[in-house]
Amino acid sequence: MTAEYILETQGLTKEFKGFVAVNSVDLKVRRGDIHALIGPNGAGKTTFFNLLTKFLPPTRGTITYLGTDITHERPAQTARRGIVRSFQISAVFPHMTVLENVRTALQRNLGTSFHFWKPQSSLHVLHERARQLLAEVGLREFEDELTVNLPYGRKRALELATTLALEPELMLLDEPTQGMGHEDVSRVTQLIKKVSVGRTVLMVEHNMNVVSSIADRITVLQRGTVIADGPYAEVSRNPQVIEAYMGTEAAELQGAH
Repeated sequence: MTAEYILETQGLTKEFKGFVAVNSVDLKVRRGDIHALIGPNGAGKTTFFNLLTKFLPPTRGTITYLGTDITHERPAQTARRGIVRSFQISAVFPHMTVLENVRTALQRNLGTSFHFWKPQSSLHVLHERARQLLAEVGLREFEDELTVNLPYGRKRALELATTLALEPELMLLDEPTQGMGHEDVSRVTQLIKKVSVGRTVLMVEHNMNVVSSIADRITVLQRGTVIADGPYAEVSRNPQVIEAYMGTEAAELQGAH
């Protein structure tokens, strides 16, 4: 693998008792790109993410990250390499403040996450970095707010801040705008674009307007198989992709640009 690509899968396959959920997927993620993985429901996107983060072992195929074969690593080893999936730490703690949530993620990165018996004063060194991260995602003024009180879109922004606290080289974002109203979608889309500078993002996303506005490259899965790969303009005109999205989704695919 050339240094140009941060992540590569070859022939990645996952079978469940005769059902092939991910079928011989070859994917290359270029360093510094926002790469979107799209496809109809049941296309295998989440299973593919689960293979990358080692929630599931592959039936066959390889995963290479920064030139190293990581196919059979344990999830913790892979996470330590700098591959961080948003929902893995989106378990934001509802009854902690926004600042405390980010601080906890920073402690985790230091390997001191369970030092809860340490004096509170020793954690102040982390506050400045936590505040920088909150500023980055537009939550600085909410730092003392209990997380449970945040509106949904702001909670997703907090998830991004806690993801950034782990200093990922590759961020895996799983449906980052799911369940959001229009205003939140556009805010979080701009946020992803902002925090992706100097990082690589691989995202599963169903909203074509989001994909068309920020993705450098798109891979389309259907029934576990890659049916198209390339820039949005090219992929959205692909007859197989239009057919896979049928009807309203196809119209959305065409109309997003």
